[in-house]
Amino acid sequence: MAYVYDDQNVFAKILRGEIPNDTVMETEHSLAFRDIQPQAPVHVLVIPKGPYVCYDHFASDASDAEIVDFNRTIAAVCKQEGVQADGYRIISNAGDAGVQEVPHLHIHVLGGRGLGRMLQPAR
Repeated sequence: MAYVYDDQNVFAKILRGEIPNDTVMETEHSLAFRDIQPQAPVHVLVIPKGPYVCYDHFASDASDAEIVDFNRTIAAVCKQEGVQADGYRIISNAGDAGVQEVPHLHIHVLGGRGLGRMLQPAR
């Protein structure tokens, strides 16, 4: 599949400094910041700085350095935010069926309370 990246999405604007954010961590290839509508006491978004639409786009096209940096940033955020001991959830939505609202890869790191079941059984 050919991915088309929209450089006017909100995360691209955040990366360019056009929209402020509450930065938690920044590395050479990644940015982590607090979600403006948190769904848990800890709700941090981790995004790559490169123009990737979703996780499979990133996993197939990103450089090894970007992939390692992104995954290690997620781990560092979990440690820094103190969610490792009691547990956490990471979520990445992709496409319409996955209810992806921003067409830039982003991982939600959620924790700080019981999160319940992720999905209800299909009926």
